[in-house]
Amino acid sequence: MFHLNCVKTIRHHNANPPFSTFYPSFPTGANLESLEKERLELLTDIRIRNNNRVIADKMAHTFAYRRQEVVNQEPGIKDFKDRWPALFQQKEINAEFQRIMTIPLEEKFMAQLDIHSSQLITVIRAKGGSTSQKTADIMDIFDQDSRTDDLQKEMEELTMAVFVIRKEGEGLQEPLADIGIIIEGVEVLNELPSVASACALLLGLLYALNIAYPKPLHFTFEVLQKIIMQLDQHKMSAKVQSLYGRLQSSE
Repeated sequence: MFHLNCVKTIRHHNANPPFSTFYPSFPTGANLESLEKERLELLTDIRIRNNNRVIADKMAHTFAYRRQEVVNQEPGIKDFKDRWPALFQQKEINAEFQRIMTIPLEEKFMAQLDIHSSQLITVIRAKGGSTSQKTADIMDIFDQDSRTDDLQKEMEELTMAVFVIRKEGEGLQEPLADIGIIIEGVEVLNELPSVASACALLLGLLYALNIAYPKPLHFTFEVLQKIIMQLDQHKMSAKVQSLYGRLQSSE
């Protein structure tokens, strides 16, 4: 028996992703056939132990091919994960985000979280109202005692989630059984080191997969993108701009 804690959203995405649709040209000497061959090799490479360097090099070399697929074809998560399983690892999500945005993902996220977390919580709690509720949506936790097969079914019904699983009867100070990410009902990552890391990687996956913010969590993801990661700060919504101003004045 386990407790499942997760961020739950409805099955709806914004029509226009807020992220980059840019993709580079293929590497010199590469073409569709050679890059597809390399993609197929990666399916074998990922099964070989201690093969991280080979995987990293091939993932970097096939970036333009993969990015073109994401932007032009908008594949479903399950199909894309089957085609590019190597992407769905902590190191490769960080690498893909850096290729797209030219800044580190988790390193930047954690550093900025250290700077802003206490002020962010204070400001949100003080402001209350809709801002407090919208930000709380991503932190909304529900506990459910259930059999493993019931949990699996519930996970498959989630559009986007950071989930935390605790063994039944264990307190908040006990080690977690699992932390992971679900997108479109597919468990794309598990055994993550922390909830903060999971949130950073979820944001990274939204960029890597060119997925729009879920509408109910638009405010929260905009805070993560524009305040925590300092991306597209000139495009802040009025609500996020107001929150950012309050954070600046509270420092």
